[in-house]
Amino acid sequence: MKEIINTKAAPAAIGPYSQAIKVGNLVYTSGQIPIDPSTGSFVKGGIKEQTRQSLTNLKAVLEEAGLTMANVVKTTVFMADMNDFADMNAVYAEFFAEPFPARSAVAVKTLPKGALVEIEVVASC
Repeated sequence: MKEIINTKAAPAAIGPYSQAIKVGNLVYTSGQIPIDPSTGSFVKGGIKEQTRQSLTNLKAVLEEAGLTMANVVKTTVFMADMNDFADMNAVYAEFFAEPFPARSAVAVKTLPKGALVEIEVVASC
């Protein structure tokens, strides 16, 4: 059975999807872009600030499910420009500790609303 995870501490869905779905002992999040939920706008700054906000949004969704970033087993990072990888990675490292989750990082042509980064995770309960 699917359980919807939804929090006002992360941006509301901008389409027909849920912030996260829990199935069994796994939580699958939708991708989070760097929207500040208090303003509904992108955070100011570049890839570092956008990565931090995207991960902060994911942290809020996981907290609503009773989890932390330590529960994350897999992440997928979508980037508009792979040249931003080192800066994204530096901020990413602030949110995770060993054992680090598995990760994929891919460059894409465009992201929703012109974001520089979008991140999704799978977490284990």
